[in-house]
Amino acid sequence: MNPIFLYLIFQIILRKKKKASKTDRRYSDFELAKAYRELIIVLKRMIKDIVLITLGAFSAAFGLKGFLLSNHFIDGGVTGISLLVSAITPVPLYILIICINIPFILLGYKVMGKEFAVKTVYGISCLAVCLATVSFPLITYDKLLVAVFGGFFLGTGIGLAVRGGAVIDGTEVLAIYLSRKLSTSIGSVIIAINVLVFSVGAYLLGIEIALYSMITYLAASKTLDFIVEGIEEYIGVTIVSFHSEEIRQMITTKMGRGVTVYKGKRGFGKRGETKDVDIIYTVVTRLELNRLKMEIDKIEPDAFFVMNSVKDAKGGVIKKRPLA
Repeated sequence: MNPIFLYLIFQIILRKKKKASKTDRRYSDFELAKAYRELIIVLKRMIKDIVLITLGAFSAAFGLKGFLLSNHFIDGGVTGISLLVSAITPVPLYILIICINIPFILLGYKVMGKEFAVKTVYGISCLAVCLATVSFPLITYDKLLVAVFGGFFLGTGIGLAVRGGAVIDGTEVLAIYLSRKLSTSIGSVIIAINVLVFSVGAYLLGIEIALYSMITYLAASKTLDFIVEGIEEYIGVTIVSFHSEEIRQMITTKMGRGVTVYKGKRGFGKRGETKDVDIIYTVVTRLELNRLKMEIDKIEPDAFFVMNSVKDAKGGVIKKRPLA
């Protein structure tokens, strides 16, 4: 690649990280090398996220067209609402997927930020295009197999999208927003939404279809949990790094999350030498985990961090963070 072009890219990256200055100056080799490393990390993460979201959209579309649509089965959340409306109206599913998700995309922009909203738009658009253009074979007419495997492929698609930092079903975005407003858990909000969806499905499509659809939802949710490695609504992250101050500032300023700093010792070498180090602990939602990893990689690729599932959290920055 042309070195002048690379230099211009580095200048843009560095200017974004620093306040505008009236005087022009040349950046050091170290600053340029650091900017280049950050550029490579961002590009790799972006490609990985796009691949995961695209595969997720194909998997979800296969679950919908190959299993659920032919039997008028529904799922929970926004996807279930779209399937329900598609079953009782002549409106194509791919149009409903886009239209019904628009309010949740806007809400996601407000709650989660622009990057999340852009990825979600891409994921939902991919899903709609797959539903509109790709012909998937009808696998089986057995209702139990349709419920189980339709849910499996749908859950796989949603899980891959989450791993890519996006969603193709806006239920979780709504659940995060309402949990902050109502001071309740995200899981309780999701259950309440799905109870409403399946109740309407039982009334419009019949009890039997609703019961099979519940199996679909259970299969999808368990597959989703497996794909995202069992991650719950909140993730506790412990970070050990010699650049702990930079990581602390990144978490508090860029991500808007609170941190707890412990004084500790870092052991290394065959003799077990130790060195004083600050240990950072923070709690994020699973939709923010992908971004946190990328930002840590920018600062120190070899930083040691441990993630633990957190069933619920109360107080602090997680629920008191302003939504505006």
